[in-house]
Amino acid sequence: MSTFQAPKGTYDLIPPESAKYLAVREAIAAPLRNSGYGYIETPGFENVELFARGVGESTDIVTKEMYTFETKGGSQLALRPEGTASVLRAALEANLHKLGNLPVKLWYSGSYYRYERPQKGRYRHFSQVGAEAIGAEDPALDAELIILADQAYRSLGLRGFRIILNSLGDKECRPVYREALQNFLRGLDLDEETLRRADINPLRVLDDKRPDVQKQLTDAPLLRDYLCDACKAYHEEVRELITAAGVVFEDDPKLVRGLDYYTRTTFEFVHDGLGAQSAVGGGGRYDGLSEMIGGPALPSVGWALGVDRTVLALEAEGVELELPASTSVFAVPLSEEARRVLFTKVTELRKLGIAADFSYGSKGLKGAMKSANRSGARYAVIAGERDLAEGVVQLKDMESGDQTAVGVNEIVAELESKLG
Repeated sequence: MSTFQAPKGTYDLIPPESAKYLAVREAIAAPLRNSGYGYIETPGFENVELFARGVGESTDIVTKEMYTFETKGGSQLALRPEGTASVLRAALEANLHKLGNLPVKLWYSGSYYRYERPQKGRYRHFSQVGAEAIGAEDPALDAELIILADQAYRSLGLRGFRIILNSLGDKECRPVYREALQNFLRGLDLDEETLRRADINPLRVLDDKRPDVQKQLTDAPLLRDYLCDACKAYHEEVRELITAAGVVFEDDPKLVRGLDYYTRTTFEFVHDGLGAQSAVGGGGRYDGLSEMIGGPALPSVGWALGVDRTVLALEAEGVELELPASTSVFAVPLSEEARRVLFTKVTELRKLGIAADFSYGSKGLKGAMKSANRSGARYAVIAGERDLAEGVVQLKDMESGDQTAVGVNEIVAELESKLG
């Protein structure tokens, strides 16, 4: 019988590689926790309607990429393709917006699912860390989120990313632009599906990556030429605030992002070391999303950063993360009595917060020392019958190779002082 394999387009995270992913999640979350964002976790699947309404009927995500299924009770559910709609749904359901402290600031981390053509950096199951600030319309909030993402990437040692920024206008000025864009698109040589998309949501056509479509879009009208005064002023303030914080960005009047709910500020983090899948994360303001999914008007802004893509970007730059050693002390017992004594000492060390491991199974000295080496431990504690008869254990410094005898009752304190 053949062994099972992970489904196509997915991957398993396995040590030691998985430590990198944990470090990336931690680095992205740290500035958020430091800025008033509380952790939220939502189910891996939701009602299909939530995404159809929230993400947009015309988006590729809803029309082609969602994993949908019917439950035994007849409900139509979908594996979550993105985080924002779920987080907003949960916040509304828990009435967080009524607790009087707006914006509600939340961060999350989890797996998302899209049925896409698998390629490097684009999987059917992927991991993101995201942040949402719900219920306030304030350029400082948009700026805060962009600055925090920049800070997270820099704390990882990433330098080759770029921040691309645009404004998509609001319900006052976008319809005027939409009409101008539709008129322009109708005059182009586009296939039927693209023309249909232009009717439902013309901004999505600007996001079309096919070279023959992009070539025809060179003279497309730009949204920035249609922004109303309020949107212009709002966008200018976002730009000023992030500039004052020392964050470098590029204006891109054609940036639209692939979700229908964005308004005003929209941004993307791209890394040129990743080839075609250059976006490592992105987000923007989504002032109308709450009403779309049946809630009150709650202007909001957020982003999601891809953990997988960030790891690839670090590799592209050759950045080695400084990961803490998973084991500091490795115990090697060479007799039955030594097993009992050293197991007790390992348990004591762990209670003190020192990462300690043990040679399980009946390996001889050679095999056990190989395990100690592989564990990356700084010290090995070795004991046999003769050592215990003398009331000592052998403490070996795995870096220098030096070995000294230390009293059985002193070994825990000795290691605690050495490892600080």
